Amino acid sequence: MGPARPASYGAGGGRRGPFFFEDNDYVRGTVPRINTLATALRARGGTVAWVVPTSRELPPRDVEFFGADIAAMFNASGGKGPVRARLWPELEPADDDVYAEKTAFSAFFAGASDLHEQLQARGIENLVVAGTVTNVCVEGTVRDAAGLGYRVVLVADACAARRDQDHNATLHVVYRTFGDVRPTSEVLELF
Repeated sequence: MGPARPASYGAGGGRRGPFFFEDNDYVRGTVPRINTLATALRARGGTVAWVVPTSRELPPRDVEFFGADIAAMFNASGGKGPVRARLWPELEPADDDVYAEKTAFSAFFAGASDLHEQLQARGIENLVVAGTVTNVCVEGTVRDAAGLGYRVVLVADACAARRDQDHNATLHVVYRTFGDVRPTSEVLELF
């Protein structure tokens, strides 16, 4: 995958957010694949990064657009405390992994997190992206990563959305414009 070490982006999501893991079997089904990718990537000398949303003062735009209750739910979806402790309990982070919080849908949106700086400090040029929600945070992150010059592979079966058509639409958009799209088995072969 080139001279720089690849990185994996695992969007852990919040522990209690209904749009993430707790109430969605499909989303929970991505966990074993994310863990397999993370383990294989580490074994090849790669860097695994975990990103969760952080709570912030609710922007008036969010309250106006979503309504107060939904805006508050989205705002709390990443939980509280250290990033590693906020990952879904079945995910398998390691001490040497990268941990970041984000204040925007994209982990690479300017000023939204320090993920880009952490990856640049490690010489990362290639990203393997997995997580939730495919058509929101994952797509936003992939678009901005490509704009920053990263080579991106989106892992189709290690991401999830609320509806198949939303998930598939993002896979199509990413493949046509922002990066490669492959299943876990093919990404493991690339490692």
